[in-house]
Amino acid sequence: MKTFLSILTFLTIFSGCSSKDAFFGFDMDKAQKLSASSLQSSKIVSKNAEVKGTVSVIYLNEVYPKSFNGHEYFYVFIFTKEPKKLYDPKEPSESDMKLKLNSELPIKVERLAAENRFSHLVDTKNEWNQYYLVAFNPSESIELLLEDIEDSNSSSEAIKYDKE
Repeated sequence: MKTFLSILTFLTIFSGCSSKDAFFGFDMDKAQKLSASSLQSSKIVSKNAEVKGTVSVIYLNEVYPKSFNGHEYFYVFIFTKEPKKLYDPKEPSESDMKLKLNSELPIKVERLAAENRFSHLVDTKNEWNQYYLVAFNPSESIELLLEDIEDSNSSSEAIKYDKE
């Protein structure tokens, strides 16, 4: 019995020292693995609790820290039942959906095609999503809170990231 327990203990200890991670078995590069762990989504819900769409976000400063620094960059893709666009500070419109980071509006919003330089980071590439590169002023806070995507009729839950 002692031998059996000793062998079982050693097997348990050494099997826990595996070099495999959660992405073992998937053919992914480092950026794709980082984006998969950074991807967060939220439903866009009307005031009467009807789901109007979804918003998904990847914090690009985590995925490409050498390329995206100085500002806070996000790859955002949105699906809405009714055509809407994200608020752009260069072309403001009251009917646009607003995305805020720690209560601040973006400094840059770039609309992207379905096939773009970030589309390899996610498996979702289709024509009915809207894709954006969104930049915000640098945040001193280590907690980044993407506040609801909202317009006059609907909003989404906040999405939280922690800077490292």
